[in-house]
Amino acid sequence: MQFHPQPQSGAPKPWAFPAPERSQLPNGLTLLTSHRPGQQVVAVEINLVAPLDAEPEGLDGVATIMARALSEGTDKYDAEGFAAELERCGATLDAHADHPGVRVSLEVPASRLTRALGLLADALRAPAFPESEIERLVRNRLDEIPHELANPARRAAMALSKELFPATARISRPRQGTEETVARIDAAAVRAFYDAHVRPATATAVIVGDFTGVDLAAALADTLGAWSGSTAEPVKATPIAADDTGRVVIVDRPGAVQTQLLIGRIGADRHDRVWPAQVLGTYCLGGTLTSRLDRVLREEKGYTYGVRAFGQVLRSTAPTSPEGTTGAALLAISGSVDTASTGPALEDLWKVLRTLAAEGLTDEERDVAVQNLVGVAPLKYETAAAVAGTLADQVEQQLPDDFQAQLYLRLAETGTVEATAAAVNAFPVDRLVTVLVGDAAQITEPVKALGIGEVKVVSG
Repeated sequence: MQFHPQPQSGAPKPWAFPAPERSQLPNGLTLLTSHRPGQQVVAVEINLVAPLDAEPEGLDGVATIMARALSEGTDKYDAEGFAAELERCGATLDAHADHPGVRVSLEVPASRLTRALGLLADALRAPAFPESEIERLVRNRLDEIPHELANPARRAAMALSKELFPATARISRPRQGTEETVARIDAAAVRAFYDAHVRPATATAVIVGDFTGVDLAAALADTLGAWSGSTAEPVKATPIAADDTGRVVIVDRPGAVQTQLLIGRIGADRHDRVWPAQVLGTYCLGGTLTSRLDRVLREEKGYTYGVRAFGQVLRSTAPTSPEGTTGAALLAISGSVDTASTGPALEDLWKVLRTLAAEGLTDEERDVAVQNLVGVAPLKYETAAAVAGTLADQVEQQLPDDFQAQLYLRLAETGTVEATAAAVNAFPVDRLVTVLVGDAAQITEPVKALGIGEVKVVSG
């Protein structure tokens, strides 16, 4: 029997994060495009500078309702007709509001891109905001809130934001509003927020995919290029301030068999030169199953199915912007343990942090982290949607177009000592706010005995 020779792998091809082409339409809309041969599903991301800070007092959640209402009818179609047109294109359209602004996302086969761009343009240019649909969206949002409060992870996130930030800051309150504020929202409030903040002059469109056979310039001119609006400047972001005095908040859930942990503070965002080292050090601490936290809390002690450390940008602005640096990232450790193990798990978690500060990371940990973060990047960005989402994040955070490409180069160059210092500075043992969602009757005294900060109990 003859066997064919085993195929041999070729030399690895160099890879870099795609560089977009930047331009501007006559109506002021900033445009970033990236031609990706073979990506027959085109991804479009629209960044609208309509931050949560701009929501009127007492109407928290109006940005979310507006975002959801963009696809509920236009001057050409009612809600059902608009959905039917999207379906005929094979397209999906989503929108959500976050602290930096509103993001509208479209995915569509390249062969139907022009038609879908027309629908997207209609949603941005002339949303109908019918009262009946706004009332329905408000009811839906009110129905969601009890489920979010019942979710331990979501409840922990709400408690941490409330604890970290001043009560007067919008960032301290739920992004999508509370029962009290959402109940006040009506079609007039949604229309007023749209009129004040949605316009092409302050918006950016990111389009990624295979444009072969598509006259993209003509398609844009007839769709997003026909969108008009005010040229007023966007609202200015307010600086983010936080109190990271070490303390513990227990959100009481009597009878809970698990305790949800969320331990955090704010730190450097992506404009800070320490960001690559912070990413690398945080990954070594708790970015994957083989990281330090999981090795101790999961593998050695069996307290949990997994604990993760991460950095999440809350809002970011360029240091050269008129308002100066106003951004920050949430640096956090998250997971859950069984109720009886809450005290021991926290004690061991603090030991991991103290050991990290005393002994540092190993070269092996650093090398594995670089390989995981940099080596898998080509797979992470195989789809147009992944590339478009990252480019839109860069726009939202006022980063240069080559930021992601440069980040991978800087990660590869970051040494073990630098990564250690960044991780230790990110998670100082005496400057962490700890939120525990669990049975206060069982966990309060063991947590107090740890001496990691003043302990208070709030209702769940």
